Amino acid sequence: ATVLNAGGAKTTPEELVSQVYIPERKGSLQIEMLAAARRHGMVSYTLAPRFENVLREIAAGNPVVVLQNLGLFSAGWHYAVAIGYDYKLGTLVLRSGTQERDVMPFAANEVVWMRSGYWAMVALPPDRIPATAEENSWLNAIAAFERVADPQRARTAYQTFLGRWPDSVNAMVGLANTHHSLGQFADAERVLREAARREPDSV
Repeated sequence: ATVLNAGGAKTTPEELVSQVYIPERKGSLQIEMLAAARRHGMVSYTLAPRFENVLREIAAGNPVVVLQNLGLFSAGWHYAVAIGYDYKLGTLVLRSGTQERDVMPFAANEVVWMRSGYWAMVALPPDRIPATAEENSWLNAIAAFERVADPQRARTAYQTFLGRWPDSVNAMVGLANTHHSLGQFADAERVLREAARREPDSV
């Protein structure tokens, strides 16, 4: 809820329970976290497993969901939202459970985050791109978003993508599909002709 509200989607933790919480698991799987963000109009993106990427996203103003295991002798899986850091002091600032400000040393975060395979995600509105986005991974994230999103928001995501990576024929095809879904057939044709011009050998 923290991440979605930061991106402009209005929701509450209570509204999200049925979308992400699995009673028999007494928790939420990563796939449910990613899917819930898409259902609320956000493009969800799994970060590469590097602490540098978490810090870069925070510096860009993007809160980051991190999966930690806080247990010592038993499973203590826990999601927290990284919202800030002090590089000189070596501390990460988190929204964690009911704690609005949980300050954790980088070294302690390394231990509890490592247990999840360094899993982290961001969720952004379709007119923004994560600071650490890689071309193919971000395009895959948009394709997953398109399957559940309003066509207009999916179109915005593809247009924003092409603003960064204008030579992507696959993104052009995605954009053309959203134009077609919206009944904008001339726009779809224009985009496909441009894709064919750029990649004449592409089927």
